[in-house]
Amino acid sequence: MICAELKPAVSGLEKEFPGQVKAQNLDATTDESKKAIKELGFKNHGLVVRSADGKVLHKQADHTVDMDEVRKAIGGILHPSG
Repeated sequence: MICAELKPAVSGLEKEFPGQVKAQNLDATTDESKKAIKELGFKNHGLVVRSADGKVLHKQADHTVDMDEVRKAIGGILHPSG
């Protein structure tokens, strides 16, 4: 998925998972964001799913974001089997 398509897709997650997901797009050019990008192991940017307390539960780096995988990961987190 290209970057221009990612922002609306991420924002749409709140509608797909109402009351369960908060989506946020961040500016990857700030010093704080650059530090977070490096800590997450991304080259440029990526998509991160975090728990309410900030724990990283799922991530996809840079230009490899697959929203179907993201939806599946969120579904598994919200409704774990077993």
